[in-house]
Amino acid sequence: MSENKTKNPLSLQLNVDDFAPASTEEKQSLNVMRESVSFFKDGIQRFRRNKIAMTALTIVLIIMFFCYIVPMFYPYGYEEQIKGSERLAPMAFSKMEQQRIAAGENIFPHLLGTDQNGRDYMIRVLVGGRVSMTVGIVASVLILFIGSIYGAIAGYFGGMVDMIMMRIVDIIYTVPDVLIIILLAQTLKFPLEKLGAAPGFGWIEKLGPNMISMFIVFALLYWVGMARIVRSQIMVLKQSEYVTAAKALGADDKRIIGKHLITNCLGTLIVTTTLQIPSSIFTESFLSFLGLGVQAPMPSLGSLASAALNGFQTYPEKLFAPAALIFIIILSFNLLGDGLRDAFDPKMKQK
Repeated sequence: MSENKTKNPLSLQLNVDDFAPASTEEKQSLNVMRESVSFFKDGIQRFRRNKIAMTALTIVLIIMFFCYIVPMFYPYGYEEQIKGSERLAPMAFSKMEQQRIAAGENIFPHLLGTDQNGRDYMIRVLVGGRVSMTVGIVASVLILFIGSIYGAIAGYFGGMVDMIMMRIVDIIYTVPDVLIIILLAQTLKFPLEKLGAAPGFGWIEKLGPNMISMFIVFALLYWVGMARIVRSQIMVLKQSEYVTAAKALGADDKRIIGKHLITNCLGTLIVTTTLQIPSSIFTESFLSFLGLGVQAPMPSLGSLASAALNGFQTYPEKLFAPAALIFIIILSFNLLGDGLRDAFDPKMKQK
């Protein structure tokens, strides 16, 4: 008599086959969880998958290489005036240089020609880009430092402290920055010139009172946007369990703000600072275009564009070169900032 293998549904007897070891295929089909990664590692992986952001980062690195490294090996200086080489066209040589070439001497060409004073225009554009990018980066760091601390204090303590500090922010928003720069430049002109003549302070003379006034205004006025962003983040994070635990363990307010709250805002701070860099570069270029930037002969992209307006119809490339570099720098930093925001902002993550 054959054995009936069909199990009675009302029987309590267990089926031994249900406890057989799983095969390799069955184990892999159940492995649906991805590897655990940290917040920054996950953000970097997401950022690297963003082709537009990676392209923008590559362009920024290339521009920084040409603006910071190439001038160190370029055969001409940004202050060097070559006699008889005024207003040369791109890749052209003066008569004296042509004679030297005919004599067998190797002369490096003027890639973008020369300006009205016989200075190589390519090196001036590169140094101008270096000045504009340095101003943008330094200003953004100042804004990050001041705005994050101010916003963290206002958001953490709240109440009357928050109300007073944010009313100060509202007042600062109404201050005209260009007017303050002009007033500071005139006020600090003679003290800075005197200080720049002292040993070890030659950099003050090179930058000039206008540029130093611009840094002061960045530190005084432009941090308010960063402060508001950090404040809103801190007001949410201070309700977290780890903040309550830190208070229970006896941590003081300074440690909680610096160790726990601002640390957990790093993603937002990185994105906001990156997006602040093109804004600072544009502000510096705009003020230099108006004559409120670096002191001659130090070039800036804005001052180069302003000087090129006089001969625009005859030498249009003198305006196109700095304007194109400003456009590429600002566009690349904006795309880079958008990519960082998409990578590090949890709200932007696709489900």
